[in-house]
Amino acid sequence: MALSRLLLLCMVASEVWDAETRPIDFVCDRESRRDLNTVADMEAALADCDVLKTLPSPIQLPCIKVHKASWERKSTQEKRRDIAVSLGALTGSVRVVRTLSQPGCASTLLERLEHTVNNYLHIVTHLDITGSVESPVLSCTPQSTHSLSTVLWTFSRLLTGKLEWLMADLTHRCPRR
Repeated sequence: MALSRLLLLCMVASEVWDAETRPIDFVCDRESRRDLNTVADMEAALADCDVLKTLPSPIQLPCIKVHKASWERKSTQEKRRDIAVSLGALTGSVRVVRTLSQPGCASTLLERLEHTVNNYLHIVTHLDITGSVESPVLSCTPQSTHSLSTVLWTFSRLLTGKLEWLMADLTHRCPRR
């Protein structure tokens, strides 16, 4: 029974969007963005994973705090770069911790998180935003944690905060319905 649940979890985690899907579709379809956000499912899986109390190594948390006036002064390119840097650092940290974890529930959950963060990173980096931008200045000093629940909460806040604000900036590109 546990093996079949694990297999189902892996199948859901590796679900790939239709090959015809483009990043602009992600921008224009809020429901698709909500469906891609599987943090609540991962939090539920974490609750069933009683082996995982602390991670073997800290994970760098993305910067999620936003000073609204500063955020609005940033160009679209700077906003995208801010989010991409946060996602890249998060996926790198998760990958390191996953390699240090014992096989089982924790490793599977970390692999799923890494896959999800990579999906978002791929979408954000492939958005059709023109213009150049210098190296980003992070909006905070990155913190780290040994708690996977803190990582999931922070990742969720990044998606529902900065990423949604960026999507709102790009909705003018969406076709009229």
